[in-house]
Amino acid sequence: MVDPNPLLPVSIPPYIPLPDDTLVARRRPIKVYLLIVSGLLAIALFVALIGYGGSDNVQPRGNEGGSLASSSKQPDRLRPLSRGPAAGVSEKANQQFADIGRLRSFPWNNSMLSWQRPAFHFQPEKNWMNDPNGPLFYKGWYHFFYQYNPNGAIWGDIVWGHAVSRDLIHWLHLPLAMVPDQWYDLNGVWTGSATILPDGQIVMLYTGSTNESVQVQNLAYPADPSDPLLINWVKYSGNPVLVPPPGIHPKDFRDPTTAWLTSEGKWRIVIGSKINKTGIALVYDTRDFKNYERLDGLLHGVPGTGMWECVDFYPVSRTEENGLDTSINGLEVKHVVKASLDQDKHDYYAIGTYHEKNSTWIPDNPKIDVGIGVRYDYGMFYASKTFYDPDKGRRILWGWIGESDSEFADVQKGWASIQSIPRTILLDKKTGTHLLQWPVEEVESLRLSSNEFDEVEVKAGSVMKLAVGSATQLDIIAEFEIDKKALDKAPESNATFSCSSSGGAAERGALGPFGVSVLADETLSEQTPVYFYIVKGHGGSLKTHFCSDQSRSSEATDVNKHIYGSSVPVQHGEKLSLRILVDHSIVETFAQGGRTCIASRVYPTKAIYGAARLFLFNNATDVSITASLKIWQMNSAFIRPYPNDKN
Repeated sequence: MVDPNPLLPVSIPPYIPLPDDTLVARRRPIKVYLLIVSGLLAIALFVALIGYGGSDNVQPRGNEGGSLASSSKQPDRLRPLSRGPAAGVSEKANQQFADIGRLRSFPWNNSMLSWQRPAFHFQPEKNWMNDPNGPLFYKGWYHFFYQYNPNGAIWGDIVWGHAVSRDLIHWLHLPLAMVPDQWYDLNGVWTGSATILPDGQIVMLYTGSTNESVQVQNLAYPADPSDPLLINWVKYSGNPVLVPPPGIHPKDFRDPTTAWLTSEGKWRIVIGSKINKTGIALVYDTRDFKNYERLDGLLHGVPGTGMWECVDFYPVSRTEENGLDTSINGLEVKHVVKASLDQDKHDYYAIGTYHEKNSTWIPDNPKIDVGIGVRYDYGMFYASKTFYDPDKGRRILWGWIGESDSEFADVQKGWASIQSIPRTILLDKKTGTHLLQWPVEEVESLRLSSNEFDEVEVKAGSVMKLAVGSATQLDIIAEFEIDKKALDKAPESNATFSCSSSGGAAERGALGPFGVSVLADETLSEQTPVYFYIVKGHGGSLKTHFCSDQSRSSEATDVNKHIYGSSVPVQHGEKLSLRILVDHSIVETFAQGGRTCIASRVYPTKAIYGAARLFLFNNATDVSITASLKIWQMNSAFIRPYPNDKN
């Protein structure tokens, strides 16, 4: 339900931008920034060395006898150090440890750090990356823009990086698309979206952080529309085209969506914001992308969800197995509203009905509204953005996957963050409440040799090594069946279960956990189990959970080791199924055809290179399972500078 008085704080005055000739703030030279960053890192390193010698109360997680049992002592959970709010934007930083004196800094060597770099997930050649921006398909090329720091492996100095691909897998880096060189984006060229008009013109709207750190919306377009690579971009001379309206804080107005065409011939966009603690989506109409009319009311809002970042709005078909252009509407269409919640750094979505006449959207089920219900991904996945691919008639989802190691390690390796494998996205017609996310079909072109394991029986409490060779780059598809007689005999329980608060794969129950352990060493002292856990309730009802357990993924102490997951709907007659993409330090998992997804970062110290192994396990107490798997070794993608790039 929307806050009944969403615009109460009218004491916030409208923003009046300073004209160009009144600038008092200029970008510091890069050398000055480097000196400042070097000094801060030197101080932090000194503090770290002091803390290293004085803290031995936290030890790496152990593993007795290479079993799934976990040690009783766990390292403290690493807390994020917020950097962004002072700049008027979310923290946009990896989850680093705040109190370094309490944790030992692991002695990473170059071999370990080099192994962490993915082989087929997109990332720039070096430095920091975050939000995906303005993805589009144009003249035979997929274009991907992204938030990028050209000066280091931490957040700051944000510009737009740019890369192109023919197939969404192999990428060519191009020169920077846009940099902060105007008063209206002097403190950062932030997130934006592309709209392709019926005549083929491209319109790019993006948020700029002004010289006063006020968030405004700006217009840019290609300098040469005949250039399929869209290398050069022009910023509109009349920028900004939108400033924070009355009642909206100047630092809570960002991330314009792709525009969609209304029946009146106007283009409509949404911008994320908040009023008090209510996350909201503001609605604007325009005919020329230069002049805008703010519509009364809101597209939607949800109390208690805080600032909505990177709002996305798009249609999904109720009948077809293909994606839809953003402007499509009708009886056979549902609409998705997605928001990235600044307060918990997760992406939530809900499915509902869009009413064009009064520019509102109503969720089908208010109990699972935006921010309080279903997420795209239950691991590390944020600031996501979809676009319609007219070449193959599909909607594609990008998401930023950050780091969960220390910032010192990121600086040492010289890069931070990756993008997810692009995912197709469809309405799950069986549930009506979920979307189905699946890696784009092009990733299958990287498959090399395969191994099949058909109907392998795994008894309760057993672990089996799968002979697949090195297990650093894999595509795994697996199905599981439970012994039906044992399932019927299993006791009913009123106990509740949560992946994140459980003991991970080491916590045994009557009907789980069972699944696959990836990035494991030979003795299982390091392992990342991906698994199902079933709870049998009163009346024989079954509730299935899908989890990814990082608690024993690494012997390093300066990384986060969460247990991710959620319940996953399983329809009558469906087998339990999962797909896992393993790419060095990134593990992306998809359960039940993509109803529930988990992306996680893993930083093993031993289960790397040729020492990485793969195991099948069943840690349930009462049932055997039958597993069938097909596992491919994966080739590396070609991600390199464009050959004609003279820069």
